[in-house]
Amino acid sequence: MDAETVRPGEGRLTHAPADHPPVMNARIGILVANLGTPDNYDYWSMRRYLSEFLSDKRVIDFPAWKWQPLLQLVILSKRPFTSGANYKSIWNHDKGESPLMTTTKAQVAKLRSAVSARYGEGVMVEFCMRYGNPSTESVVRRMVAAGCEKIVFLPLYPQYAGATSATANDQFFRALMKEKRQPAVRTVPEYFDHPLYIEALAQSVERAYSGLEHRPDVLVASYHGMPKRYLMEGDPYHCQCQKTSRLLRERLGWAQGSIDTTFQSVFGREEWLRPYTVEHVAELASAGRKRIAVISPAFSADCIETLEEIQGEIREAFEHAGGEEFTYIPCLNDDDAHIVALMAVLGANLAGWAV
Repeated sequence: MDAETVRPGEGRLTHAPADHPPVMNARIGILVANLGTPDNYDYWSMRRYLSEFLSDKRVIDFPAWKWQPLLQLVILSKRPFTSGANYKSIWNHDKGESPLMTTTKAQVAKLRSAVSARYGEGVMVEFCMRYGNPSTESVVRRMVAAGCEKIVFLPLYPQYAGATSATANDQFFRALMKEKRQPAVRTVPEYFDHPLYIEALAQSVERAYSGLEHRPDVLVASYHGMPKRYLMEGDPYHCQCQKTSRLLRERLGWAQGSIDTTFQSVFGREEWLRPYTVEHVAELASAGRKRIAVISPAFSADCIETLEEIQGEIREAFEHAGGEEFTYIPCLNDDDAHIVALMAVLGANLAGWAV
């Protein structure tokens, strides 16, 4: 076997001394990243998770001297109880994990199968969480130890935001800083306008509407919110959300005004992106729009914001204002059309690395 036919990772120990440490055959890795989840819904599990999440400067960018005393002494003395109760209401008690964890595992299992069928066993697929477990650092360490000399990093956020995509990338790069042998890496950009992602969203709407006796008066596309200040500072998230809604409407062949774009999960006192979902659905009901459907295009998997906030607080706001029929359209989760879209996104980012 001459040098030109030896692939990276193979044959390299031929001339090594007997005490040379083992070297794995070279592999390519795909690392899928989602936001995160507490390990449990008890006080201390929630406190650890919320402390990590709310200490992220990408999420809350106040000066540490001003924010950390308030967070550690006030917010985290109470918030873990209320958040824990919310998580308990949606918890997957059979598997002892949050729905986000259950769905992420299912997504990765399907991706792993699809990747294996297309690229073979030389490409491995793993997942990590930005906050909580499995941590980005631990999974990067495991993938490097398994021989990954190239890693494609996929944040599961269709629209880019500093508080989602960027902080996931930050943590990935921090993990790489601890590796003696750093792999070559590619970070997958946002895919909010990818035709197959829009197609998957449209199919989920059509499937939901086909099972309803009455067609909703309006479809509300509810995206996770962010301070308006971030938009003014250059974050493209708001514009990408608006375009997602427009592309979805065009794919469905609906008239303008048939999809409303709103933002949920407001936190703190400063103004966030408007309109706020919880206020908007109440206004719709008061205006006589008695039947609405809500979809969450920014979430790749159902989680606390969709299963508890949308189906709890937001539904209640609509019904309290006179709304009669509230339909929640689930996230894409591990739907086959979603997996097809993610495979297309990954395929473009694996170009030149895997065939």
